Amino acid sequence: MADVLNVEKREGTGSQRARQLRAKGIVPAVLYGHEETPVCLGIPVKEVEALIRSRSRQVNLGGALKEMALVKEVQWNTYATEVLHIDLQRVSAREKVEVAVRIRLHGMAPGASEGGVIDQPLHEITMLCPANAIPEYLEVNINEMHLGDTVSVADLKLPEGAESTIEAEQLVVSCHEPEIIEEPEEGEAGAGEPEVIGEKAEDGEEA
Repeated sequence: MADVLNVEKREGTGSQRARQLRAKGIVPAVLYGHEETPVCLGIPVKEVEALIRSRSRQVNLGGALKEMALVKEVQWNTYATEVLHIDLQRVSAREKVEVAVRIRLHGMAPGASEGGVIDQPLHEITMLCPANAIPEYLEVNINEMHLGDTVSVADLKLPEGAESTIEAEQLVVSCHEPEIIEEPEEGEAGAGEPEVIGEKAEDGEEA
């Protein structure tokens, strides 16, 4: 279920006005999209903190507005300890939006005990997904992954109606033998001692 953000319309813009709002525990935000006029909003900081903890991407607006929105950008201060501003995009329930979703591995791969190494080259996937079906992450179960097995983008279970914007053949995770780096054999590293300029030869002359 989507989070509900109770918002209020705010008057005035600019950095000074934004600082005044934050001093009162209100995070400035803007709602845009669907070719409508952007609306300046204020959101209580406690609700913003709850939103960050839940990692929700799609929210329902309550209070001054009754709309569905997508969290497009969250701006933090330099130390990432305070949210300075939030950008919200209007969406409809079945509207497809492009989002990036994390890929998380679950389980223990038998291939690891067979001498294999689990390698995950792809940690995030971009997809076109209905706004009301955006997942927090995609889970890949590796409990049946043996040495030599692979999982590609085509194997991922996407939400109903969603489609990946990444090539289906792209590798997500694999279990392969560890790479062996061969050490050079003794005597191969250098053909001989370096010549020292001015070194005396055995017969007393310079080499």
